Amino acid sequence: MKVRSFLKLAAAAAALAFAAAAPAQTYKSEYKMSLVVGTAFPWGQGGQIWADLVRERTKGRINIKLYPGVSLVQGDQTREFTAIRQGVIDMAIGSTINWSPQVKELNLFSMPFLMPDYAAIDALTHGDVGKRIFATLDRAGVVPLAWGENGYREITNSKKPIKSPGDLKGMKIRVVGSPLFLDTFTALGANPTQMSWADAQPALASGAVDGQENPMSIFTAAKLHTVGQKHVTMWGYVADPLVFVVNKDVWNSWTPADREIVRQAALDAGKQQVAIARKGLAEADKPLLKEIGALGVTVTHLSPAERDAFVKVTRPVYDKWKNTIGADLVGAAEKAIAARKQ
Repeated sequence: MKVRSFLKLAAAAAALAFAAAAPAQTYKSEYKMSLVVGTAFPWGQGGQIWADLVRERTKGRINIKLYPGVSLVQGDQTREFTAIRQGVIDMAIGSTINWSPQVKELNLFSMPFLMPDYAAIDALTHGDVGKRIFATLDRAGVVPLAWGENGYREITNSKKPIKSPGDLKGMKIRVVGSPLFLDTFTALGANPTQMSWADAQPALASGAVDGQENPMSIFTAAKLHTVGQKHVTMWGYVADPLVFVVNKDVWNSWTPADREIVRQAALDAGKQQVAIARKGLAEADKPLLKEIGALGVTVTHLSPAERDAFVKVTRPVYDKWKNTIGADLVGAAEKAIAARKQ
């Protein structure tokens, strides 16, 4: 009887040991993280920081490989979100712009001239609006963990300084694949041309397009002054928050302890990434703009009246999209911005 009892206890202990070890056995040897750009850019640096923190804090249980250039979806930025839901991509730091065709609420951040300063961005991403967006993303099929930032998108071109909407008339401007961007630049009198970032640089170099709009960190890292972009206008018309997400099946395959590690690593990486994205622009003297000017680029700053002219021309687009996005969400964003601490 003693032998039989011992065998039963041994079998139970073995079963418990197997159950404890089972989650580790379901882990992949590598998790694929999708990024639009590489680690030369603040966006890509955020991905590297997140991957490094996760690897270190899980003691190698979760290893993440970066796939820049949205290479897991053949460079098509607008397909990235769907690929995450389908499991083609395990995790990503994605642009709210690129994912807006699948999640209409993300168009909020692309509303022309909604967010006048960094405090306005923070009021949205760190407040109730940010929580609502995360809940929407969760319902859409991904696990959102943290916010990052690509930055304010300033307009550049090879022709002339842009100081009024009339200066944009007929100009070919590369934009991402978002109907809201097409509407905005059409309202400004430009000829918006939709193309991926991979296609944009050769198009700028050849003169197939005249200009583009992107954060200044992208301008410098991509050396856009070498592809004819000699004029920059600081108009701050939209900013582009980034979102750290994980595929739901992947998330559920990890132990609760590892999920918490990945979440905290995303929050820590996001905080560092935002600081990197704002470096040189958040300071009063904006040293990054001095560096850009030293490259032979003309940097134009708009007066309040000049900026208001752009706001006025794009207001019908704002009003149209307010209903598409959800008047309640846009209204909550407007109130949060009005109440922000500067």
